[in-house]
Amino acid sequence: MKAQVLIDMPENELNDLLIAEKDRLVKMKMSHAVSPMENPLQIKFTRKTIARVMTEISKRRNTSK
Repeated sequence: MKAQVLIDMPENELNDLLIAEKDRLVKMKMSHAVSPMENPLQIKFTRKTIARVMTEISKRRNTSK
């Protein structure tokens, strides 16, 4: 997900996206533990997306103070 897309999102959508991505990561890890995924790099990309969303949220909190 591009950084510009995250910058344009309202804060409540960012929080919803963060929750959804964390749930997705947990499900992907569980399914990968049971049977190997076809593309395990999806786990890596999901972790990076979570980090990008969390960075944008913290950046907004720091600028609002």
